[in-house]
Amino acid sequence: MGLLARMKGVTPQKKPTDDILLVHAMLLMAGADGAIDDEEIATVEAFASTLAEFKEKDFGELIEGARKMLKRYNSLKESVAALGEFSTPAMGLKAYVLAADIALSSGDVDENEDELLETMQRLCNVDDRSAQTIIWVLQQKYAS
Repeated sequence: MGLLARMKGVTPQKKPTDDILLVHAMLLMAGADGAIDDEEIATVEAFASTLAEFKEKDFGELIEGARKMLKRYNSLKESVAALGEFSTPAMGLKAYVLAADIALSSGDVDENEDELLETMQRLCNVDDRSAQTIIWVLQQKYAS
């Protein structure tokens, strides 16, 4: 504990864990319109339930952790900066894949989702070729 924390009784903010950051990335894309409602949380939970990182974890606790992390930012849009805190490049890539999957799962990708995905690509250090491949694969997944 640092001097300020001891004197003021303030504890420094902990860096968010990768599982919280993955949930955050998915919530950001689900709520690209600026708000996250119950339906969007249910979508994220459905995606998360398929991932090894979330086996035997309480999704409500993960959502609460993501909400606590959001409080560090002035807005949902600004909170995308947190995605630069992944512990490994592989986790950033996974976040990008999940966000793109959520964007494309809705059918139509709007301008907000497109801009957000570009920002996520940069923050998660996903190169252009990888991003294009991910989008192409997901387009095949959702093609009718």
